Amino acid sequence: MVTTSTGSVAEPHRIDKRTCRICNEGMSDDARDDVPGSDDTDEVLAEVGPRLRRIRKERGATLAALSEATGISVSTLSRLESGLRKPSLELLLPIARAHQVPLDELVGAPRVGDPRVRAEPIARFGRTYWPLTRQPGGLQAFKVLEPQRASEPHPRTHEGYEWLYVMSGKLRLVLGEHDVVLGPGEAAEFDTRVPHWFGSTGEGPAEFLSLFGPQGERMHVRARPSRRP
Repeated sequence: MVTTSTGSVAEPHRIDKRTCRICNEGMSDDARDDVPGSDDTDEVLAEVGPRLRRIRKERGATLAALSEATGISVSTLSRLESGLRKPSLELLLPIARAHQVPLDELVGAPRVGDPRVRAEPIARFGRTYWPLTRQPGGLQAFKVLEPQRASEPHPRTHEGYEWLYVMSGKLRLVLGEHDVVLGPGEAAEFDTRVPHWFGSTGEGPAEFLSLFGPQGERMHVRARPSRRP
């Protein structure tokens, strides 16, 4: 919903977590739940045992020596390396200390790369979009430049939930029967199954952030009603 200083503009609905589309100008992407399955977890765990054996042998350590250093029985260590014993934090931590390696190395965790997003801007229907997220599914964010132009509202609907935050200029938002203008520092959130449109007020360009997706915390909004006649 859009919450203003005078109250609520529209009540939200439950949304389909499988679908979310960028609104208004024809840029559409399906947002999918990307939750790792049990098959992925089993595959990771299955690789721990051989990795433990390889690291131990690279250091020339016997099971008996490792048992003495960790306090873990030889039989348990052997079962870990053969995959007959499920690895746990209580077992892996002393092994990592004994081998003087990070815990991530034992479980084969991927190294963290450069977190910066370097996506190229996208020009679409007169607007310029800068992607602020990498993944195609789930919550997505864009910085958007809306040029000064005469815009006739054409409300649309689709599954999902949208958040807007104006950085500079003014942005007109039409939601259902309501028509508001957002200024710098003001934000709005709404269910995109409610007919909606946002664009230029005709008074100058606007730069804003657009976040949309099936999940995420709602943001409090301070949107003032439009003074349009």
